[in-house]
Amino acid sequence: MSDLYYTIEKEAESQYKEKMSRFLSFARKVNDAEEAKNIVKSFQNEYHDARHVCWAYMLGPDRKEWQLNDNGEPSGTAGKPILGQINSKELTDVLVVVVRYFGGIKLGTPGLIAAYREAARLALEEAGRKEMHDMATITVTFPYMSADGVMRVVKGGEVEVVDRTFDNTCSMTLTFRKDKAEEITGRLLSVDGVTLSE
Repeated sequence: MSDLYYTIEKEAESQYKEKMSRFLSFARKVNDAEEAKNIVKSFQNEYHDARHVCWAYMLGPDRKEWQLNDNGEPSGTAGKPILGQINSKELTDVLVVVVRYFGGIKLGTPGLIAAYREAARLALEEAGRKEMHDMATITVTFPYMSADGVMRVVKGGEVEVVDRTFDNTCSMTLTFRKDKAEEITGRLLSVDGVTLSE
Protein backbone atom coordinates (compact mmCIF):
# COMPACT_ATOMS: atom_id res chain seq x y z
CA MET A 1 0.00 0.00 0.00
CA SER A 2 1.32 3.42 -0.92
CA ASP A 3 1.60 6.09 1.76
CA LEU A 4 1.46 8.81 -0.87
CA TYR A 5 -1.31 11.42 -0.99
CA TYR A 6 -1.76 14.96 -2.29
CA THR A 7 -2.90 18.23 -0.79
CA ILE A 8 -2.78 21.86 -1.93
CA GLU A 9 0.52 23.69 -1.99
CA LYS A 10 -0.85 27.01 -0.79
CA GLU A 11 -4.03 28.91 0.01
CA ALA A 12 -5.59 30.37 -3.11
CA GLU A 13 -8.57 32.25 -4.42
CA SER A 14 -10.12 32.95 -7.78
CA GLN A 15 -13.11 34.61 -9.46
CA TYR A 16 -15.49 33.46 -12.14
CA LYS A 17 -18.42 35.26 -13.80
CA GLU A 18 -21.39 33.63 -15.48
CA LYS A 19 -24.45 35.60 -16.74
CA MET A 20 -23.95 38.45 -14.27
CA SER A 21 -23.47 36.08 -11.30
CA ARG A 22 -20.11 36.39 -9.58
CA PHE A 23 -18.45 33.33 -8.06
CA LEU A 24 -15.57 33.87 -5.62
CA SER A 25 -13.72 30.65 -4.87
CA PHE A 26 -11.26 29.84 -2.11
CA ALA A 27 -9.04 26.80 -1.45
CA ARG A 28 -7.79 26.26 2.11
CA LYS A 29 -5.68 23.55 3.73
CA VAL A 30 -7.48 21.94 6.69
CA ASN A 31 -6.53 19.28 9.23
CA ASP A 32 -9.94 18.21 10.51
CA ALA A 33 -13.70 18.71 10.17
CA GLU A 34 -13.87 21.23 13.01
CA GLU A 35 -11.25 23.46 11.37
CA ALA A 36 -13.09 23.21 8.02
CA LYS A 37 -16.41 24.20 9.60
CA ASN A 38 -14.84 27.13 11.45
CA ILE A 39 -13.37 28.43 8.19
CA VAL A 40 -16.77 28.04 6.50
CA LYS A 41 -18.35 30.07 9.34
CA SER A 42 -15.79 32.85 8.90
CA PHE A 43 -16.59 32.99 5.14
CA GLN A 44 -20.33 33.08 5.91
CA ASN A 45 -19.73 36.02 8.27
CA GLU A 46 -17.42 37.85 5.87
CA TYR A 47 -19.72 37.35 2.86
CA HIS A 48 -23.05 37.62 4.73
CA ASP A 49 -24.42 39.74 1.87
CA ALA A 50 -23.87 36.96 -0.69
CA ARG A 51 -26.76 34.78 -1.83
CA HIS A 52 -24.91 31.48 -1.30
CA VAL A 53 -21.72 30.28 0.44
CA CYS A 54 -21.30 26.69 -0.80
CA TRP A 55 -18.47 24.35 0.10
CA ALA A 56 -16.95 20.88 0.18
CA TYR A 57 -14.00 19.32 1.97
CA MET A 58 -12.01 16.09 1.87
CA LEU A 59 -9.88 14.81 4.77
CA GLY A 60 -7.31 12.14 5.60
CA PRO A 61 -4.63 10.34 3.62
CA ASP A 62 -7.16 7.64 2.66
CA ARG A 63 -9.65 10.35 1.49
CA LYS A 64 -12.60 8.76 3.29
CA GLU A 65 -13.91 11.72 5.32
CA TRP A 66 -15.75 14.37 3.35
CA GLN A 67 -18.72 16.69 3.47
CA LEU A 68 -20.43 19.12 1.11
CA ASN A 69 -23.11 21.79 1.32
CA ASP A 70 -25.29 23.45 -1.35
CA ASN A 71 -26.27 26.30 1.02
CA GLY A 72 -29.68 26.91 -0.56
CA GLU A 73 -28.77 26.15 -4.17
CA PRO A 74 -30.82 23.32 -5.77
CA SER A 75 -29.62 19.96 -4.39
CA GLY A 76 -26.47 18.65 -6.08
CA THR A 77 -25.71 21.83 -8.04
CA ALA A 78 -22.97 23.34 -5.84
CA GLY A 79 -21.34 21.10 -3.21
CA LYS A 80 -21.19 18.07 -5.51
CA PRO A 81 -19.36 19.79 -8.41
CA ILE A 82 -16.98 21.43 -5.88
CA LEU A 83 -16.20 18.01 -4.35
CA GLY A 84 -15.91 16.61 -7.88
CA GLN A 85 -13.02 18.99 -8.57
CA ILE A 86 -11.26 18.01 -5.32
CA ASN A 87 -11.66 14.36 -6.35
CA SER A 88 -10.51 14.85 -9.93
CA LYS A 89 -7.22 16.25 -8.60
CA GLU A 90 -7.04 13.46 -5.96
CA LEU A 91 -6.57 16.04 -3.20
CA THR A 92 -7.20 15.73 0.53
CA ASP A 93 -6.97 17.89 3.67
CA VAL A 94 -8.56 20.64 1.61
CA LEU A 95 -11.66 22.83 1.84
CA VAL A 96 -13.07 24.71 -1.17
CA VAL A 97 -15.59 27.48 -0.55
CA VAL A 98 -17.46 29.15 -3.40
CA VAL A 99 -19.34 32.39 -2.67
CA ARG A 100 -22.04 33.35 -5.20
CA TYR A 101 -23.38 36.83 -5.76
CA PHE A 102 -26.56 36.43 -7.82
CA GLY A 103 -26.64 38.62 -10.90
CA GLY A 104 -30.37 38.53 -11.63
CA ILE A 105 -30.28 35.88 -14.39
CA LYS A 106 -31.08 32.30 -13.42
CA LEU A 107 -28.47 29.79 -14.57
CA GLY A 108 -30.61 26.65 -14.38
CA THR A 109 -29.35 23.32 -13.00
CA PRO A 110 -26.75 22.53 -15.74
CA GLY A 111 -25.54 26.15 -15.65
CA LEU A 112 -25.11 26.12 -11.86
CA ILE A 113 -23.23 22.82 -11.89
CA ALA A 114 -20.89 24.09 -14.63
CA ALA A 115 -20.30 27.42 -12.83
CA TYR A 116 -19.54 25.89 -9.42
CA ARG A 117 -17.30 23.29 -11.05
CA GLU A 118 -15.35 25.96 -12.92
CA ALA A 119 -15.06 28.25 -9.87
CA ALA A 120 -13.70 25.36 -7.75
CA ARG A 121 -11.32 24.28 -10.54
CA LEU A 122 -9.85 27.80 -10.82
CA ALA A 123 -9.14 28.05 -7.07
CA LEU A 124 -7.57 24.57 -6.97
CA GLU A 125 -5.51 25.30 -10.09
CA GLU A 126 -4.18 28.39 -8.34
CA ALA A 127 -3.48 26.43 -5.11
CA GLY A 128 -1.21 23.87 -6.81
CA ARG A 129 -0.64 20.26 -5.71
CA LYS A 130 1.86 18.98 -3.17
CA GLU A 131 2.98 15.42 -2.53
CA MET A 132 2.59 14.18 1.05
CA HIS A 133 3.34 10.92 2.82
CA ASP A 134 1.31 9.22 5.52
CA MET A 135 3.68 8.98 8.50
CA ALA A 136 4.08 6.42 11.28
CA THR A 137 5.32 7.37 14.75
CA ILE A 138 6.85 4.88 17.19
CA THR A 139 8.73 4.99 20.48
CA VAL A 140 11.88 2.89 20.71
CA THR A 141 13.13 1.86 24.17
CA PHE A 142 16.60 0.37 24.53
CA PRO A 143 19.48 -0.07 27.00
CA TYR A 144 22.25 2.54 26.77
CA MET A 145 24.72 -0.03 25.43
CA SER A 146 22.49 -0.51 22.34
CA ALA A 147 22.45 3.21 21.48
CA ASP A 148 25.03 2.84 18.69
CA GLY A 149 22.97 0.17 16.94
CA VAL A 150 19.79 2.25 17.16
CA MET A 151 21.58 5.39 15.93
CA ARG A 152 22.88 3.45 12.91
CA VAL A 153 19.28 2.69 11.87
CA VAL A 154 18.18 6.29 12.54
CA LYS A 155 21.09 7.75 10.58
CA GLY A 156 20.35 5.32 7.75
CA GLY A 157 18.02 8.06 6.52
CA GLU A 158 14.29 8.54 6.14
CA VAL A 159 13.81 8.61 9.93
CA GLU A 160 13.15 11.78 11.90
CA VAL A 161 13.81 11.94 15.64
CA VAL A 162 10.92 13.74 17.35
CA ASP A 163 12.06 13.24 20.94
CA ARG A 164 14.92 11.47 22.79
CA THR A 165 15.94 10.56 26.36
CA PHE A 166 19.36 9.08 27.09
CA ASP A 167 19.78 7.48 30.52
CA ASN A 168 20.36 3.91 31.75
CA THR A 169 17.27 3.09 29.73
CA CYS A 170 17.00 5.25 26.63
CA SER A 171 14.01 6.08 24.50
CA MET A 172 13.44 7.85 21.20
CA THR A 173 10.28 8.83 19.40
CA LEU A 174 10.74 8.40 15.66
CA THR A 175 8.63 9.26 12.65
CA PHE A 176 8.95 7.88 9.12
CA ARG A 177 6.93 7.09 6.02
CA LYS A 178 4.35 4.36 6.62
CA ASP A 179 5.42 2.41 3.55
CA LYS A 180 8.91 2.09 5.10
CA ALA A 181 7.57 0.99 8.52
CA GLU A 182 8.19 -2.74 8.10
CA GLU A 183 11.77 -2.27 6.95
CA ILE A 184 12.68 0.31 9.64
CA THR A 185 11.02 -1.52 12.56
CA GLY A 186 12.69 -4.74 11.40
CA ARG A 187 16.11 -3.09 11.48
CA LEU A 188 15.42 -1.60 14.93
CA LEU A 189 14.25 -4.92 16.37
CA SER A 190 17.45 -6.60 15.19
CA VAL A 191 19.36 -4.41 17.72
CA ASP A 192 19.80 -6.06 21.15
CA GLY A 193 17.35 -5.05 23.85
CA VAL A 194 15.11 -2.88 21.67
CA THR A 195 11.37 -2.71 22.33
CA LEU A 196 8.88 -0.72 20.25
CA SER A 197 5.57 0.89 21.11
CA GLU A 198 3.20 3.07 19.12
